[in-house]
Amino acid sequence: MTRTDSQLPSGFPLSRGRRNRYRATRREMFAEHRLHPSDFIAPLFLAEGKGVQDPIPSMPDYHRLSLDLAVRKAASWHEMGIPAVLLFAMVPEEKKDNEGTEALNPDGLMQIAVKRIKDAVPGLTVMTDVALDPYSSYGHDGIVRDGEIVNDESVDVLARMAVSHARAGADYVAPSDMMDGRIGEIRRALEADGHAQTGILAYSAKYASGFYGPFRDALDSAPGFGDKKTYQMDPANVREAVREAQMDEAEGADIVMVKPGLPYLDVVRAVREAVHVPVAVYNVSGEYAMIKAAAQMGWLDEEAAMLESLLACKRAGADVIATYWAEKAVALLNNT
Repeated sequence: MTRTDSQLPSGFPLSRGRRNRYRATRREMFAEHRLHPSDFIAPLFLAEGKGVQDPIPSMPDYHRLSLDLAVRKAASWHEMGIPAVLLFAMVPEEKKDNEGTEALNPDGLMQIAVKRIKDAVPGLTVMTDVALDPYSSYGHDGIVRDGEIVNDESVDVLARMAVSHARAGADYVAPSDMMDGRIGEIRRALEADGHAQTGILAYSAKYASGFYGPFRDALDSAPGFGDKKTYQMDPANVREAVREAQMDEAEGADIVMVKPGLPYLDVVRAVREAVHVPVAVYNVSGEYAMIKAAAQMGWLDEEAAMLESLLACKRAGADVIATYWAEKAVALLNNT
């Protein structure tokens, strides 16, 4: 027997949101956002030597790898369905200077790594970090003159560095320095050297964040004096991030990035609504380390917190996510 409206209990809800959440099949059907292996860029830390698998204490389960092991790791990631790697080089102290000389070495660690990975795994998209801090005796992202990080001279070196990566076979160069005008200069340099198909992943809104500590341990790239606040962005600002992303798009960026991720999801959304190129987000080392540490203490479910964090980046508007969770996340996604 069907009840009439007059027979319904007081306050009875005619619209029940729980109906669409009642069974797993319904929840899956109506999910607004999903993670997929193609969403991820996996960072890969390179070290000199052979057979080197150097653990990073502040990033549990992550390592610096020599080229032989890095090529093997890149191949396994590609086989899992991860579409791209982002390469970072650990540079010995004796090869660092204020001019970024080693960054331009055609036989340098980064350049050789690109060649070997592309030869071994041609279908994998290889992205390269373009910044001077790993090569700098001062640990800064630009050349230092009289205690100041100079912009235009640094941009010239960055452009030449990007060309050297493109010559090695990089699919995308990823300038992470936040110097003014470097995207346009890199684009012009790539075109002039015949690399029209080499893309630029621009770190457009890279904040002066407290979440980078483990990464700087990984590459021994902490600044030797002062901080990076004259070129990395003020965490208080959103409109500035939108402006930076729009300028990079206009200068020829193919992808714009917001870094870090979780503390800046409002920025990801604002940038997504302001540009027409794909938007990336970097789920950084500090975000990774926090979940790892809490999970080790038994305070969080590591897998649940990981997937929820990555899904939040997608929900905010990111098209792709650079994350140290890529391997673990994709393994889980492949088994669901």
